[in-house]
Amino acid sequence: MFDDMWLPQETLRSLMEGRVFHVASSGPEDRTCVRLRTEIIEFLRCPLVGDASQANVLLRIGDTAFDSDEAYTIRRTGDAIVIEGNTSRAVLYGFYAFLRATLTGESVDDVYSAPSQAIRMVDHWDQTDGSVERGYSGASILFGTLGEDTWEDPGNFTVHDRGMDPFRHDRARLVAYARFLASVGLNAVAINNVNVRGLGASLIEHPLIEQVKEVADVFDEFGIATYLSVFFGAPRRLGGLDTSDPLDPRVRAWWAAKADAIYALIPRFGGFLVKADSEGEPGPYQYGRDHADGANMLAEALAPHGGTVIWRAFVYNSSQDWRDRGTDRARAAFDNFKALDGRFAPNVALQVKFGPIDFQNCEPLNTLIGGMERTNVVIEFEITAEYLGHQIDVNYSVPQWIRMINTDTGREPGEEGLAKNVIRAHAVDAGRTGFAAVQNVGMDRNWTGNKLAQANFYGFGRMCWDDELDAGRILDEWIAQTFPVLDGEGRSIVRAIQATSNQTYIDYTAPLGVGFMTVPHYHYGPSVDGYEYDRWGTYHFADRDGVGVDRTQATGTGYTAQYAPALAARYEDVATAPDETLLFFHHVPYTHVLHDGTSVIQHIYDTHFRGVENVRGYVEQWDRLRGRIPDEDFDNVNERLGRQLASAIEWRDQINTFFYRMSGIPDEQGRTIHR
Repeated sequence: MFDDMWLPQETLRSLMEGRVFHVASSGPEDRTCVRLRTEIIEFLRCPLVGDASQANVLLRIGDTAFDSDEAYTIRRTGDAIVIEGNTSRAVLYGFYAFLRATLTGESVDDVYSAPSQAIRMVDHWDQTDGSVERGYSGASILFGTLGEDTWEDPGNFTVHDRGMDPFRHDRARLVAYARFLASVGLNAVAINNVNVRGLGASLIEHPLIEQVKEVADVFDEFGIATYLSVFFGAPRRLGGLDTSDPLDPRVRAWWAAKADAIYALIPRFGGFLVKADSEGEPGPYQYGRDHADGANMLAEALAPHGGTVIWRAFVYNSSQDWRDRGTDRARAAFDNFKALDGRFAPNVALQVKFGPIDFQNCEPLNTLIGGMERTNVVIEFEITAEYLGHQIDVNYSVPQWIRMINTDTGREPGEEGLAKNVIRAHAVDAGRTGFAAVQNVGMDRNWTGNKLAQANFYGFGRMCWDDELDAGRILDEWIAQTFPVLDGEGRSIVRAIQATSNQTYIDYTAPLGVGFMTVPHYHYGPSVDGYEYDRWGTYHFADRDGVGVDRTQATGTGYTAQYAPALAARYEDVATAPDETLLFFHHVPYTHVLHDGTSVIQHIYDTHFRGVENVRGYVEQWDRLRGRIPDEDFDNVNERLGRQLASAIEWRDQINTFFYRMSGIPDEQGRTIHR
């Protein structure tokens, strides 16, 4: 069996004793309305009656005054709770909000809620052999063989042949997963890896598209649109054409026919997710075309059906010469896409990573966010902890994400300029903007490898639905629902660990925004020079005099010029650049003094010693929960914390030793540094 995460079924059934439900719809019942009834009867085991006067929870689907077809209200009328919305999807969201409020003790006397973001999406990097690229929670929940639940990264991205039925067909797990997605307001899912390998390219055609339909039908019950990652070279690989040139009429006709066939089978299909001309994937560049040409070709195929092309902007030179100080990976997205602003079709959205490099522990905002002024943009995050501890290390990442979406781009006045708002202000179609994230689930019993990593899945969904929430509020919700057995003191222990965990991870890993310093390929554990002489463009340039990357206009790569003028000026000047990303923008001496009065080298020593001590504290705090939560949950986190402590010590010692050897400057406090 599998974990209930933040929907503890037995607790909910107990709390719902005495609740009697009634569902009223002003129109014909759709698949989501049927699911709503099923949730009441089967998930909650509550009575559902036809006579509204017999019920004390009334769910009303029909015309309201709401502008959004996803908005809902919850209000108390006498002894009854009334949940209303224009559509069955809206009322389903209201139903789960009612369950959340029941578990957290929040008032439902007068609630109105509508989603902040239109697209609220998770991307699976699952392959058709059951493996999960950058997955740390077991095998894929979508692909694979029943009973084969584990998978270990072999150090390459090989996808094995599993025959012509790659799907897992675990309906119980799939239904539970769709419930989790809908319960936090997520409305879209891409089911296969953007690095399309093996049978992944064939998911768009018979016979595999019929199996995609089985998955899509389950998601559709919960109001979730299914997307497929597609292989740009498919017309050649699958269609027998001699080209995949996006301007070739035969290629356009091939994609149009594929789209027609998909929508005939899956009418509510979401569209295509595309990684092209990136890290070895084919794309329009090989035909002398640009990304607007490629995206618009697919958009043309999907447009008659209302589908969306989500085109990743993660395009850079992945065969960089480390000797070349002029090529800057951080510039790549802007350099590749800014000139195309205004050329993308209305049903295309660029999926842009929140930072300019690759989901590091601390990055500035990607310059395309706000920089694209006539293009739909979806901001991309990574729930799976590729660079943030592999779901071994406790790392509640929601604070970082919320900082990013509240960054002022300087591209619009006031709050309109915040990243979360500017994507709507600059959109061609605001209904095709939003947030997406690489998912972190797998076949592990608790779904996420580390029980505490569930909070990032939950938190991403809640941030998508209400981007005004703060990370602390989201965390408190998750704790109350996930650990209903804990008293106030117990919840405070979990909160104390989670709330500080992101900063703790930053403290003991790569300092001041310089990034990486991880073991190549795997991205877990320290390897200070692991990528320093490699092809990936992820350098720190530490030498005897200082550390950091000069990205200024005056003496560096010129990256700072991609920002709006006020922001560019702030980052350009070492005196005003934020400390947390100082080494991202500047190469500075080890003796450079930060805004808090500490030198760079002393900051490195202090934070790495502090990070280890914080993890020691987590181990001690968690031990106080022994016997107060289920043993399986306690043991899971306890084991992970032990591994985290060992990793943090290794990070501390390697980083401190490296920089001591480089600088020759001792720790002011005389702590042990291995020389």
